[in-house]
Amino acid sequence: MSALSLLLVLLSVASTTLSVNPGVTVRLTDKGLQYGKQLGIAAMQEKLKSIQIPDFSGSERVSPIGKVKYSLSNIRLVNVGLPSSAVTLVPGTGVRLTIGNAFMNLHGNWRVKYLRIIKDSGSFDVNVNGLTISTTIVVKSDATGRPVVSNTNCVANVASAKVKFHGGASWLYNLFSKFINKALRNALQKQICPLVDKTVTGLNPKLQTLNVLAKVDKYAEIEYSMVSSPVISQSSLDLNLKGQFYNIGKHQEPPFIPAAFSLPSQNNNMLYMALSAFTANSAGFVYNKAGVLSLYITDDMVPKGSPFRLNTKTFGVFIPQIAKQYPGLMMKLLVRAEKSPTITFQPNNATAVVTATVTAYAIQPNGTLSPLFVLNLESSVSADVYVRGLNIAGRLNLNQMKLSVGTSYVGQFQVGVLDSVLQMVLKVIVIPIVNVQLDKGYPLPALGKMNLVNPQLQIMKVRDVIFSVLTLAEIRIRFYISVETH
Repeated sequence: MSALSLLLVLLSVASTTLSVNPGVTVRLTDKGLQYGKQLGIAAMQEKLKSIQIPDFSGSERVSPIGKVKYSLSNIRLVNVGLPSSAVTLVPGTGVRLTIGNAFMNLHGNWRVKYLRIIKDSGSFDVNVNGLTISTTIVVKSDATGRPVVSNTNCVANVASAKVKFHGGASWLYNLFSKFINKALRNALQKQICPLVDKTVTGLNPKLQTLNVLAKVDKYAEIEYSMVSSPVISQSSLDLNLKGQFYNIGKHQEPPFIPAAFSLPSQNNNMLYMALSAFTANSAGFVYNKAGVLSLYITDDMVPKGSPFRLNTKTFGVFIPQIAKQYPGLMMKLLVRAEKSPTITFQPNNATAVVTATVTAYAIQPNGTLSPLFVLNLESSVSADVYVRGLNIAGRLNLNQMKLSVGTSYVGQFQVGVLDSVLQMVLKVIVIPIVNVQLDKGYPLPALGKMNLVNPQLQIMKVRDVIFSVLTLAEIRIRFYISVETH
């Protein structure tokens, strides 16, 4: 993945009339811009190597031999150097690129005819110096929220192009080289800006790989289209992305909206990302709507070495009525979320609160399920958040839980006697199953074959917003998970 392409994605302008707070914000600093410049200049240098000067001919009157007809052919570039360059952000527009003191070396063949009968030929070299290029890269977005780039206000100037003839009577033809110098200089200047334009617009197919709609699994996808124009200052750029989960094929808005947040004023790293609580909570809403936040638990899911078994004999120890009414039967538990989980963040800590029910069944010999009781479960879990590949992932740990009896089909009982049982069920069975899914991760905004190297993450608070900070090597990125406080 070209770092210049990534750079331009971050500068993309969202053409939208909606005033919507983002779920994800990306900030490019001047340090990131300078890193992108290095690769961008290398790409530009390679493109300039393809410059082609067409054959051309003319005539000049040279003293003392009179009129000389000449032709230059097979002109090819043998070297190009861009020793001095600079990129700057243009507020509200994009990137300004300037190249100075560039040079080129060309080689070709010459042929002359004079005094009607005298012909001569040989080779020539051209030293081009003082080449300057100045252009502005304008970044916009298309109808899908993907970026497109264009080149504008390109100006190229060649200070000098000096030709040196070799072979034949080259000493004589060097006398009128100044006329050819001018012709070559003009020919070069006409070639450069079109090549710059091709370099810039050639990025558009790569920019189209931005995952504005990233599939997560068979239930969900994440939208990363741009929701507003970026805020571009002279030192940084903030790009606002939707960052919202949707059910595949059914984009229903959740009953909450993203709160406004801003990134901290830091510029030590190249790129900063902020993922808001809205994004995480939209995931909970989507999976709850899909009906997948439920789990049947059977005895074969309990570790074989555990003295606790999921049957009426074990539960009869805590609730004797169960063993009396349903002796010798296996049991099944249904754990089901009653509403979307609520995810919040505190400094160095991410927490999810889940409201669920636990329904216990006795399994009759014919497979019929006989309900025993329904418990209301309020649980709090902490999450370790990390990056795996191009995904953000997590791992849950149980903090605390609170039980109450919703319905009992076996008479009254004290719910406290089941506290240790349900804690074991959550810690040993439910949470490990959830962690397997969380470890697969959820896609981050990405472009093409982009790779994240050595990510580091921490959670921090800036004003009223909690951020998780991710630093990525190569192009060093800090990634914040921001959470709106209420």
